[in-house]
Amino acid sequence: MFKSFLVVLSVLLAYLLLMPVEVKPVAWQAPSNPGYNGDFSPNQVLADLHSMPIGEGYGPEDVVQGVDGYLYVSMHQGQIVRISPQGDAQVWVETGGRPLGLAVDAQGNVIVADAYQGLLLIAPDGKLKVLTDSVNGQPILYANNLDIADDGKIYFSDSSTRYGAKEYGGSYPASLLDLMEHGHHGRVLVYDPENQTTSVVVKGLNFPNGIAMSHDNNAILINETGNYRVLKFHLKGNQKGLLEALLSSLPAFPDNLTRGLNGRYWLGLVSPRNPMLDAISDKPFLRKMVQRLPGFIRPKAQRYSHVIAIDDAGNVVSNLQDPEAAYAINTSVLETPEYLYIGSLMEDTLGRLPNPFASQFK
Repeated sequence: MFKSFLVVLSVLLAYLLLMPVEVKPVAWQAPSNPGYNGDFSPNQVLADLHSMPIGEGYGPEDVVQGVDGYLYVSMHQGQIVRISPQGDAQVWVETGGRPLGLAVDAQGNVIVADAYQGLLLIAPDGKLKVLTDSVNGQPILYANNLDIADDGKIYFSDSSTRYGAKEYGGSYPASLLDLMEHGHHGRVLVYDPENQTTSVVVKGLNFPNGIAMSHDNNAILINETGNYRVLKFHLKGNQKGLLEALLSSLPAFPDNLTRGLNGRYWLGLVSPRNPMLDAISDKPFLRKMVQRLPGFIRPKAQRYSHVIAIDDAGNVVSNLQDPEAAYAINTSVLETPEYLYIGSLMEDTLGRLPNPFASQFK
C-alpha cells in the first residue's frame, strides 16, 4: 500500500515538475498592492445598480451610445445588441467573431475591436466590413479596446501577439495564458482611415487592454492589465514618444478604459489581484507548476464589483464598489449626464447607476 502511494506521489510530482506547458513565464517583480484602502476603500455604491435586459446572451463587455441615442453593447456570443431609449434590446449585428471594445466615429459608424477578426466598422444600416486585420504583414491576433482621435485615427490595443484569442479558445482563456507568461507580447496600433494603413504605436507591453484618447487629444491612455497600471503615451508636444505611468499600482486587474465627462476617464476593474500570483511573479518555475494544475484549480477571476474614475493627472476621483458582487467582473463604464452604464465579462444584464456627478450638468 505504501509503495503504491509512493508511486502515485512520484507520478504527480513528475507531472507538476516536468509536464510541458504552453507558457514560458518571464520573471518580473509585481508592484506593491495598495489593497482596498485610501482611494480604493470599500463601499457599497454599486449595490444599487439597476439591471437592464440585453436579451438572451451574456457578457456585455463594452457599451457606447450612438448618435441615434441607442446603446450598443458587445456580447460574448459575437453579437452587437442595440438598446432603445425605452430599454428594448435586440440583436443588431452578428460579427462572426468576439467583439470587445466599441466606439462611435464622426459619421455614426460603430467601430469594433474584435478579438478574432481585427478592427471592424458597422455602418448605421448594419453593414459590416473589416478595416484592418494585420500590420506590417503580421496578423492582429487579439484586438481588444479602442478610441478615436479628433482627426479620425483609430487607436486600439492588440493585447497579445503570442496568444491569439481565436486560436486559444476565446478572449478569456488567451488572456490568462498571456498574463501568466508576462512576456511583453502586447502592443497598441493605429489605423488611419484616410490612407487605410495600420502601424504600431507602442510595443512590448504586458496585455494592454483599455485605450482612451486624452481629452486634449495629445496622448493616449492605456490600461496595462498585466502590470496593474495605467500608462500615458504622448503623441504630440515636447514629450512626444514618451511612455510614462499615470497610475502605477492598482488593487485589481484593469480592463476597458473610457473617456468620461468633465475630464474623467473610467476604468472597469475585473478582479482583485491574486496574492499568490504576485508572490511568485519572480519565480517562473513555480508559475509553470501553477499552469500544470487542472483548470478548475488554477487562479481565476474573483467576483467583485469595482469601477473607478481618474483625471488627467492620474488622481482617483471616483471609487465605486460592491464587495458582495451582485453585479461583478466589471469591464467597462459609459458615462452620460444621467447615468453610468457598466459592463461585465460574465453577467447577463447591463448595469446602470444614476451618475454620481449628475449635479455638474444642471
